[in-house]
Amino acid sequence: MKIEVRFPAGPQAEIDDVIAGVTAEPEGGRLVPGDPRVVDFLTALARRLLAPSIARRHPELGSLGFFLRKTEIRKTLEHLRREGDDALVFPRGLVFHVPPANVDTIFVYSWALSALAGNPNIIRISSRAAGAALTILETLNECLADAHPAIGQTQRMITYGHQDEVTAALSAACDLRVIWGGDRTVRDIRRHPLAPHARDVTFPDRSSYAAISLAGWQATDAEGRKRAAEGLVNDVYWFDQAACSSPMAIYLVGDAGQAPAVKEELLSLVAQGARAQGFAVDAAMAVEKRVSTYGLAAEGRATALDLADNTVTGVTLTSPDAVPHDWLGAGVFPFTTVGSLAEIAPLITRKDQTFSHFGFTRDELIAFAHQLGGRGVDRIVPFGQALNFAGVWDGYDLIREFGRLVTVTA
Repeated sequence: MKIEVRFPAGPQAEIDDVIAGVTAEPEGGRLVPGDPRVVDFLTALARRLLAPSIARRHPELGSLGFFLRKTEIRKTLEHLRREGDDALVFPRGLVFHVPPANVDTIFVYSWALSALAGNPNIIRISSRAAGAALTILETLNECLADAHPAIGQTQRMITYGHQDEVTAALSAACDLRVIWGGDRTVRDIRRHPLAPHARDVTFPDRSSYAAISLAGWQATDAEGRKRAAEGLVNDVYWFDQAACSSPMAIYLVGDAGQAPAVKEELLSLVAQGARAQGFAVDAAMAVEKRVSTYGLAAEGRATALDLADNTVTGVTLTSPDAVPHDWLGAGVFPFTTVGSLAEIAPLITRKDQTFSHFGFTRDELIAFAHQLGGRGVDRIVPFGQALNFAGVWDGYDLIREFGRLVTVTA
């Protein structure tokens, strides 16, 4: 069962040898939570990712570099070792990560948090990895030259095809399995049993939405509206609106009479912002969008379509019940109007993840979270932050998930 080893870059290897290698005692002793060897490696990686030469080619790596800065790592470790917690924190053990292919930076966030908790890790990298993912792998390997040998001994990023025997071996050996990528991936990976003590952290299919307070929009000056639209552009276009946290529809909240003007202005500003940032929709995607939006109209869920611009497609939905739950293509903005956030709460399901917003007060958003009552939505964030990864994701406090608590009673 040979696999390709991407980090540390090397020849093909037997999967059993890879597992044995990362779980063996490394030089300098086993990793511990907040291990200086890991912290030094991650901060060196952050410096490289924040360099202008990389940031210009892959702006999304700037957010990753910021997440891995020493000050951010310090906050993460303080959270792991919460003051007043009587439990001792230790590594959980071998962690097997299966990240998604469509969001090419997520594997680094997942791996970095697990490594900070002191775990050896094996990450499956898709054979379709390209762009930013390849740049990350190159940068990781470059950082090894100055890293403590324990990093290369305890961390592996590998690629293999549809070899169930490899997935089965990794599943049987790990103490924690982290599965990203949707319902189908979760089901496929879960076919392979874990050891009795091990468990899964899963990230299945999710849907996300946005909301604008009509009164809040009207009360904002022109520059503030422009910034809001630019934030929405980032939330939607970075991963062709296919990221789990990218909004699939927009609720306009308030006086319905104000909705048409706000929608028209927002779409115009989004189109300007998308073009300014160099986002474009190719012919194949434009066809995809037409098919999906015509489908909404044919099903009686849309009353109007605005297809004047390939980059931005506006859809007026018949009612809040018509909000789509499936990807429609990049740059599709279905709109529906409601009188208040409270009207949205009954429409939310456990599948719904991120709720991005503009124009609401903090008190309104907290009240909305209480109205949801845990039925769905794990993140409520301003426009422009939907794609920002955080240590708490999909309701998981990840750094704590990657650790194991031990209590001592004298």
